[in-house]
Parts: sequence; C-alpha cells; structure tokens
Amino acid sequence: MQKILLLEDDRNLNQGISLKLKKEGYEVYSAFSVGEAEALFDAVRPDLIISDVNLPDKSGLDFCADIRKRSNVYLFFLTALDSEIDMVNAYDLGADDYVTKPFSLMVLVSKVHAVMRRAEQAPKNSLFSGELKVSYAEMKAYCGEEQLSLSKKELQLLIYMMENARQILSKEQILEHVWDVDGQFVDENTVPVNISRLKAKIGDGYIQNVRGMGYIWIQESFGE
Repeated sequence: MQKILLLEDDRNLNQGISLKLKKEGYEVYSAFSVGEAEALFDAVRPDLIISDVNLPDKSGLDFCADIRKRSNVYLFFLTALDSEIDMVNAYDLGADDYVTKPFSLMVLVSKVHAVMRRAEQAPKNSLFSGELKVSYAEMKAYCGEEQLSLSKKELQLLIYMMENARQILSKEQILEHVWDVDGQFVDENTVPVNISRLKAKIGDGYIQNVRGMGYIWIQESFGE
C-alpha cells in the first residue's frame, strides 16, 4: 500500500483529506507541525508528502528544502498563497505540484492518483532497510557507510528478500528466483547455508526462520 504523509495544521481539513485518501486505498499519516512531519518521514518513508506552507513551527517551504537534500519523494503543497512568486519558489525548491486553497477534493485525489502511478513506474536507484542499503546502479550493499563483502548469490538473495519484505518466502521460491532452478538438482542445504552466511554478514534483526514454511525479512524496506 502506498504511503502519504499529510502535513496540515487545520485539523478539520487534515481529517477530511485523510479520510478521503484512505478510502481511495492509501495509507495516510497525519502531522500538524513540521516537527511531527520530520519524525514521521524518517519512520514511515512515504511515497508522497502533501504539505501546507504556513505552519505553526516552521515554513512548509523550509521543510521541503530539507527533505529535498536527502530524498526525491513526491511533494505537493496545499496553501492559500496563490501569487506567482510563491508558486515559483515552491517549484524551485522541488515541489511536484502546488494546489491553492480552496480546492476541490476530487481534483486533489486525481493529482494524487497521477503521481502515485508515476511513483510505481519510476525506476528505483537504491533499496533501504534498517541500516542496510543496496545500490542497484553499483550492485553493492552497504551497512551504514561500510560496504558489505557479499558473493553474487548472497547479494541476489539479499535483494530478493528486501524486495519482498514481511512476506514468508519458501525455500522453493528462493531457489527459483535466486538460483533460477526448481530445486530438483540443488543440494537441500543450499538455501539454509546461504541464509546463514548472509545473516552473519548483515547482522541480526533482519531475517527470521519460519518453521516449516521458509524465511521472512522482518524489517520494512523501501526504494528511492
């Protein structure tokens, strides 16, 4: 489910937008100040941010500028500021759209649908989970700033499990996707041995054995 961070200090408006977007199938996290939004962004890693400009603790424009330094997440502004210079400033800071109040909720939903379709189709440069990062361009994995020494199969296994986070993966599924075989001519210890080696290199807290069923990546993963 695609995630939206909604930053709007008008509680009635926040609730109205949130309810509508949830009915449309999105997972919505509401914030009423920039401080709350910053904490939620780091915890949730949303696909889209919808932000007011005039907020009680900080400007939404400043929030956008800070986010753009570390993320390419899609970002909309909702604001009563409708002058040309306000819009230009927002776009210069990296906003993807600018919706002036009052606005049609259906128009906003239509814009959200459009940008979420783009988000699904856009290629991801990196994959993140906890302290781990996989760079698709480099085909390398990192824990913090340190590059992990992984074999080709260990890296493929890591990517497959991160891309299917919080789903139980059977030994047969792993063999099919990582080794490209159905398991008939592969040693039965291939998967558990490689899982064990991978766990030793990435640390505890990522992969769990589900008895009789397979393995699960227990951390949330996201791509950017």
